[in-house]
Amino acid sequence: MEENDKKQNEEYIGEIKGGLRPSMKLVVMGIVDQKPQSIEVSVSSVPQEEQTEADVGLQMKVSFMDKAIQRNARLAGKWGPSENTLSFFPFAAGESFKMEIVCEHQQFRILVDGQPLCGFTHRCFPLASLTALRIFGDLQLTKVA
Repeated sequence: MEENDKKQNEEYIGEIKGGLRPSMKLVVMGIVDQKPQSIEVSVSSVPQEEQTEADVGLQMKVSFMDKAIQRNARLAGKWGPSENTLSFFPFAAGESFKMEIVCEHQQFRILVDGQPLCGFTHRCFPLASLTALRIFGDLQLTKVA
Protein backbone atom coordinates (compact mmCIF):
# COMPACT_ATOMS: atom_id res chain seq x y z
CA MET A 1 0.00 0.00 0.00
CA GLU A 2 1.35 3.41 -0.89
CA GLU A 3 1.92 6.28 1.48
CA ASN A 4 -0.37 9.14 0.58
CA ASP A 5 0.39 12.83 0.96
CA LYS A 6 -0.21 14.43 4.32
CA LYS A 7 -3.25 16.68 4.40
CA GLN A 8 -5.76 18.09 6.83
CA ASN A 9 -8.34 15.64 8.10
CA GLU A 10 -6.57 12.79 6.45
CA GLU A 11 -8.51 10.06 4.71
CA TYR A 12 -7.01 6.79 3.65
CA ILE A 13 -8.73 4.05 1.72
CA GLY A 14 -6.87 0.83 1.11
CA GLU A 15 -7.67 -2.53 -0.34
CA ILE A 16 -7.35 -5.68 1.74
CA LYS A 17 -6.23 -8.07 -0.98
CA GLY A 18 -8.29 -11.26 -0.94
CA GLY A 19 -10.36 -9.99 1.97
CA LEU A 20 -9.94 -10.61 5.67
CA ARG A 21 -9.21 -14.01 7.12
CA PRO A 22 -8.31 -15.31 10.57
CA SER A 23 -4.72 -14.61 11.67
CA MET A 24 -4.55 -11.53 9.46
CA LYS A 25 -3.42 -8.30 11.06
CA LEU A 26 -4.02 -4.72 9.95
CA VAL A 27 -1.60 -2.14 11.32
CA VAL A 28 -2.37 1.58 11.45
CA MET A 29 0.34 3.94 12.67
CA GLY A 30 -0.05 7.66 12.98
CA ILE A 31 0.18 10.83 15.00
CA VAL A 32 -2.90 12.35 16.58
CA ASP A 33 -3.47 16.04 15.71
CA GLN A 34 -2.92 18.72 18.37
CA LYS A 35 -6.65 19.48 18.71
CA PRO A 36 -8.30 16.19 17.82
CA GLN A 37 -12.03 15.56 17.83
CA SER A 38 -12.40 12.15 16.25
CA ILE A 39 -10.79 9.37 14.28
CA GLU A 40 -12.68 6.66 12.46
CA VAL A 41 -11.37 3.31 11.30
CA SER A 42 -13.56 0.89 9.40
CA VAL A 43 -13.24 -2.43 7.64
CA SER A 44 -15.93 -2.90 5.01
CA SER A 45 -16.93 -4.62 1.81
CA VAL A 46 -16.83 -1.42 -0.28
CA PRO A 47 -14.43 1.50 0.23
CA GLN A 48 -16.97 4.30 -0.28
CA GLU A 49 -19.10 3.03 2.55
CA GLU A 50 -20.70 6.39 3.35
CA GLN A 51 -22.52 6.48 0.01
CA THR A 52 -23.56 2.86 -0.08
CA GLU A 53 -25.29 0.30 2.07
CA ALA A 54 -22.17 -1.83 2.09
CA ASP A 55 -21.55 -4.26 4.89
CA VAL A 56 -19.18 -2.95 7.54
CA GLY A 57 -17.44 -5.65 9.54
CA LEU A 58 -15.95 -3.24 12.05
CA GLN A 59 -16.28 0.48 12.52
CA MET A 60 -14.40 2.21 15.32
CA LYS A 61 -15.19 5.81 16.15
CA VAL A 62 -12.70 7.42 18.50
CA SER A 63 -14.14 10.43 20.34
CA PHE A 64 -11.58 12.57 22.11
CA MET A 65 -14.18 14.66 23.90
CA ASP A 66 -15.82 11.60 25.45
CA LYS A 67 -12.59 9.59 25.69
CA ALA A 68 -14.57 6.77 24.12
CA ILE A 69 -14.24 4.34 21.25
CA GLN A 70 -17.52 3.16 19.81
CA ARG A 71 -17.52 -0.09 17.84
CA ASN A 72 -20.25 -1.27 15.53
CA ALA A 73 -21.04 -3.25 12.39
CA ARG A 74 -23.54 -2.78 9.57
CA LEU A 75 -25.26 -5.72 7.91
CA ALA A 76 -27.72 -5.40 5.05
CA GLY A 77 -27.84 -1.65 5.56
CA LYS A 78 -28.64 -1.83 9.29
CA TRP A 79 -26.33 -0.86 12.12
CA GLY A 80 -26.32 -3.22 15.07
CA PRO A 81 -25.95 -2.41 18.77
CA SER A 82 -22.80 -0.43 19.43
CA GLU A 83 -20.17 -1.44 21.97
CA ASN A 84 -18.27 1.08 24.07
CA THR A 85 -16.57 -0.80 26.90
CA LEU A 86 -12.88 0.09 27.26
CA SER A 87 -10.22 -0.72 29.80
CA PHE A 88 -8.36 2.53 29.00
CA PHE A 89 -8.30 5.33 26.43
CA PRO A 90 -5.04 5.00 24.50
CA PHE A 91 -4.94 8.15 22.39
CA ALA A 92 -3.54 11.57 23.29
CA ALA A 93 -3.30 14.81 21.32
CA GLY A 94 0.00 15.18 19.48
CA GLU A 95 1.08 11.63 20.36
CA SER A 96 1.95 8.83 17.97
CA PHE A 97 0.22 5.48 18.16
CA LYS A 98 0.29 2.02 16.65
CA MET A 99 -3.07 0.31 16.32
CA GLU A 100 -3.28 -3.35 15.41
CA ILE A 101 -6.53 -4.94 14.30
CA VAL A 102 -6.08 -8.69 14.57
CA CYS A 103 -8.63 -10.84 12.82
CA GLU A 104 -9.29 -13.98 14.84
CA HIS A 105 -11.80 -16.78 14.21
CA GLN A 106 -14.44 -15.34 16.56
CA GLN A 107 -13.57 -11.66 16.76
CA PHE A 108 -11.41 -8.70 15.93
CA ARG A 109 -8.88 -8.00 18.65
CA ILE A 110 -7.73 -4.40 18.82
CA LEU A 111 -4.41 -3.46 20.36
CA VAL A 112 -2.91 -0.01 20.73
CA ASP A 113 0.83 0.36 21.36
CA GLY A 114 0.94 -3.36 22.15
CA GLN A 115 -1.75 -3.18 24.85
CA PRO A 116 -5.02 -5.08 24.34
CA LEU A 117 -7.76 -2.45 24.04
CA CYS A 118 -10.94 -4.33 23.14
CA GLY A 119 -12.46 -7.10 21.10
CA PHE A 120 -15.35 -7.06 18.68
CA THR A 121 -17.16 -10.29 17.83
CA HIS A 122 -17.57 -10.89 14.11
CA ARG A 123 -21.05 -10.12 12.81
CA CYS A 124 -20.25 -10.01 9.13
CA PHE A 125 -19.67 -13.19 7.12
CA PRO A 126 -17.87 -14.30 5.10
CA LEU A 127 -14.85 -12.43 6.44
CA ALA A 128 -13.33 -12.54 2.95
CA SER A 129 -16.05 -10.12 1.81
CA LEU A 130 -14.33 -7.41 3.90
CA THR A 131 -11.87 -5.98 1.42
CA ALA A 132 -11.57 -2.28 2.26
CA LEU A 133 -9.84 -0.41 5.07
CA ARG A 134 -10.82 3.22 5.57
CA ILE A 135 -9.26 5.63 8.04
CA PHE A 136 -10.06 9.27 8.46
CA GLY A 137 -10.12 12.02 11.04
CA ASP A 138 -7.78 14.15 13.05
CA LEU A 139 -4.52 12.35 12.51
CA GLN A 140 -1.49 12.02 10.28
CA LEU A 141 -0.90 8.50 9.12
CA THR A 142 2.68 7.33 9.13
CA LYS A 143 2.12 3.72 8.09
CA VAL A 144 -0.72 1.44 7.06
CA ALA A 145 0.03 -2.24 6.51
